[in-house]
Formats: sequence, C-alpha cells, structure tokens
Amino acid sequence: MRRTITVVLALCGMIGTVHAADQSVYLKQAHELVSHFNYKLKHTRKSGLSEGGIPKALEKCHLDAPDIAHELSTGSPWTVRRTTLKTRDLEDAPDKWEFKVLKAFEKRKAAGEDPKGMDYSEVVEKDGKRTFRYMQAIVISRGCLKCHGKHIRQKVRVQLDSLYPFDQATGYSVGDVRGAYSLSRPLASGAK
Repeated sequence: MRRTITVVLALCGMIGTVHAADQSVYLKQAHELVSHFNYKLKHTRKSGLSEGGIPKALEKCHLDAPDIAHELSTGSPWTVRRTTLKTRDLEDAPDKWEFKVLKAFEKRKAAGEDPKGMDYSEVVEKDGKRTFRYMQAIVISRGCLKCHGKHIRQKVRVQLDSLYPFDQATGYSVGDVRGAYSLSRPLASGAK
C-alpha cells in the first residue's frame, strides 16, 4: 500500500519533480533509516526494562533517543528525528510542514486507513534548498501504554514529570498515531 500511495502521488505531481529513480532510492533509504531508528529505540527500551523496569527504560529513552537520531544523521545527507502533536520533549515539536502531515495522518486514520506503515513524502523548499522530506507514522502498541496511555502508574508519572516537565504525550489508546519519524535530505542543485 505504501508504494502504491507514493507512486500515485508521484504520478499526480504532488511530491515535486524528483526523477522516479531518485525518488525510489530516497524512499528506500528513508525506510531503512526508520527501520534502524525503530530497532534501536526498541532495544533501548528493552534494555532499560531489564535493568530497572519502566523508570530505567524512561531514563534510557530520555538520554539515548536524541543520540540515536544524531547518530543516524551524522555522516549522512539525511536529518533524522521524531515529532508529534503531543510533545513529551519540546525539541520534538513539529515544524509547519510536519504539523500539516501529522494532521493529515490523523484524518487518514479517522477515515479508516490503518496507520501502520502510513507515510508521506514530498519535495519542498526548506532553508532555501529543495529538500526531499519523508514521514512515517509511529503507532501506539500495548507496550507503549505504560508511559503514553490513559492510566499511568504514579511511580511512572513521577518519573515522567521529572524527565519531561512539559509532557503532553499521554492519553493514547492502542492504534493511535503517536507521532512520526521525520526525515529530510537536501537535493543536489539541479536535481529534478
């Protein structure tokens, strides 16, 4: 389904004027980066849980998630991050383009589309450069509810308040769109 949506968008001219071959390469790279980011985040959470339960997992995620995004962005043309409409860390607030895509993800889910694998890509002007941008939805699973759900244990709430004093990232149910992986890469000058 993901490839079908992207191809349809490309045929309609909605993702800019990137050659189809280049677009395919960019999408493949973006999917690989998201997969790697997701794997590393899950590994961080699992190791935290085994070391000290939910409080340790929260601490490890708080410390390691930004480093993982930085690591994936270093030495690469890609900038890799996560964003959401309900931030836990203010640095993850969406820019205008990300906000628009996150709202579109919510509308797509409300219209009945399964958010697993939901994504969007487009060529935009960013910081004065033509840039390929990609987002893939992050979906709430059962394991996420301990820290992002509607009923969070007091001990976990205290830890969240300590690490994230402006936390808004709770109240979710299984299947909700939590946010998205957001990737961008500038296009070479003259790239079409």
